[in-house]
Amino acid sequence: MTTTPIRVYLVDDHPVVRDGYRRLLENNADIEIVGEAGSGEAACEHYVNLQPDVVVLDLNMPGIGGIETISRLRAKHKDVNILVFSMHDSPIMVRRALEAGASGFLTKSCAAVQMVDAVQAVANGKPFLNDTVAPSMLDVMQNTNHDPLTALSKREFEVFCRLADGQPVVDIAKALSISPKTAGVHQTNIMRKLDLRNAAELTRLAIRCGVIEA
Repeated sequence: MTTTPIRVYLVDDHPVVRDGYRRLLENNADIEIVGEAGSGEAACEHYVNLQPDVVVLDLNMPGIGGIETISRLRAKHKDVNILVFSMHDSPIMVRRALEAGASGFLTKSCAAVQMVDAVQAVANGKPFLNDTVAPSMLDVMQNTNHDPLTALSKREFEVFCRLADGQPVVDIAKALSISPKTAGVHQTNIMRKLDLRNAAELTRLAIRCGVIEA
């Protein structure tokens, strides 16, 4: 008796990385790659035509980025299964991805075989966290004092990440499809909520929380 392969959509801005994912996953007869995208915008645009069982998604992408891509896909397609595969292993980033609607989170430091396990789990409606992030995630979920960014809304967190990365407010507004005035209001609220005085303090906090690398 033959089984229908799991249809996977690869979303990463590096073609070489996507090629690696493809070769790894297609070594398994139960998995079929049905499409690739180099940005969140493209992923959202073509998702409906591809109807994948699992979207394998990176967080660090130009344009709207990974978190916003997850939010938009989830808003339009309630049954979407998204597996984040990222260099980030910060519990804060993992929690934000899951809150945005990701079904699983896999770090790029894990063994290659875990990606197959993760895709199969997520395709079957099961959450998946690789063993390097699961213990720290439990700690963060139980003790919000470990996450100073808890006060930020989903949109504010997106703006926070981009500000920490050095993006101007005008560029942030364009990437997130909001007005510069709205982006500026978010920036003001972020600084107030986190009791930050300047961009340097914001960047230091982002590094400490594992949102960006030093």
